[in-house]
Amino acid sequence: MKDFAVSDAPAVQAQLDRLAALSLPQGRLGLDTVRTLLARLGDPHLAIPPAFHVAGTNGKGSTCAYLRAILEAQGYRVHAITSPHLVRYNERIRIAGELVSDDELAALLGEVLDAAHGLDVSFFETTIAASFLAFARHPADVCVIEVGLGGRFDATNVLPAPLVCGIATLGIDHERFLLAPDHGVPAEPLARIAFEKAGIRRPHVPLVTQAYPADVVAVLQSLAASEEVPLYLRGEAWNAQATSDALWFEDGAGSLTLPLPHIPGAHQADNAALAVAMLRRQQVLAIDPAAMAAGIRAARWPARMQLLGDGPLTRLVPGTAVWLDGGHNRDAGLALGKFLEEQEIAAHLVLGMIAGKDPGALLDPLHRLVETVTLVPVPGHDCLPPEAFAPWAPEATSAPDVATALRELEQRNPRAVLIAGSLYLAGAVLRGNGEMPD
Repeated sequence: MKDFAVSDAPAVQAQLDRLAALSLPQGRLGLDTVRTLLARLGDPHLAIPPAFHVAGTNGKGSTCAYLRAILEAQGYRVHAITSPHLVRYNERIRIAGELVSDDELAALLGEVLDAAHGLDVSFFETTIAASFLAFARHPADVCVIEVGLGGRFDATNVLPAPLVCGIATLGIDHERFLLAPDHGVPAEPLARIAFEKAGIRRPHVPLVTQAYPADVVAVLQSLAASEEVPLYLRGEAWNAQATSDALWFEDGAGSLTLPLPHIPGAHQADNAALAVAMLRRQQVLAIDPAAMAAGIRAARWPARMQLLGDGPLTRLVPGTAVWLDGGHNRDAGLALGKFLEEQEIAAHLVLGMIAGKDPGALLDPLHRLVETVTLVPVPGHDCLPPEAFAPWAPEATSAPDVATALRELEQRNPRAVLIAGSLYLAGAVLRGNGEMPD
């Protein structure tokens, strides 16, 4: 998998061009290369503030957003790593609450790429090394670090001892990378995914998770017991439930009544609850319930059921609610379907998915809830051809881009439009509508 990035800043673009020239390491697994790179840079990952480390298939980015918002509501300075970026590469690296500046980003990438000479480093390994270098140089109280892909071999997994590790919702995604044959790991797909995500565990570091099927729980319990990992499963060590107007949370320390998130979607209460559970399993940072409530209300996470504002794209369908979501797997489809049902929205779907994704995983739970499906390419990426969607959306039409799709839909006077299928597509839509994540 290779990410793509462009920048309006010439100095940053020069370094991004160097990043784009990196070859994708074929068949290489392990952390040796990123450890070597970090050693050349002075091992900055050993000098960063205490960290929360979050893996998962769906919801890990949102969980990180809640963690950061709650910590900042408490008054802490927070470094954060997230991926992928939507519009600007800078979104991946947040230093003490602010996106890394163009000038510092250019210098960081240049320093890391120079140090990587002769190493077969990847785009993501370079990004993580640059992030840790920045975090070691700027004062902060805590870091929030999102795993990129998997966990066991993810470049972020060089942290020696995070404050807490967390695993969000699990699902089948990135099959080529996470479900390849591997001796000594579970063969059942979801249990195998859990094994990979749980690779971020550390002895004596709390591992807090969502609730999973019995076979997945068995894998996690076995790993935790063999390595002295304190495991806190939802449904056993903690629980949460969203009502119509509040989020109820309970663990061994007591119960809390918290507000519902402002990020749309019922599943966001689950992500917020995981963040709360993680925060309550560490002993270093004081967090009071008022900060938890304020952070849950304040958290924002672009392209997750985001209602787009006034802009060049939304003006093509005046009076229409245009929703944007980067979801591309079955869990995302289920969440989107539930959202449409709850809102009683009969939306028109504009859909773009990159090659290698499973269109049925998203469309099977979703296509009966939308009036029409318009297929669009994802700019700059190899995409699924229209015929790949035929079994689930035989009457789908195609458009060369989102703007054209919206112009054609405007003739139907739609009540709502949902644009989905790829975070890369979501980034292009945000840029096109003039909504830059900050």
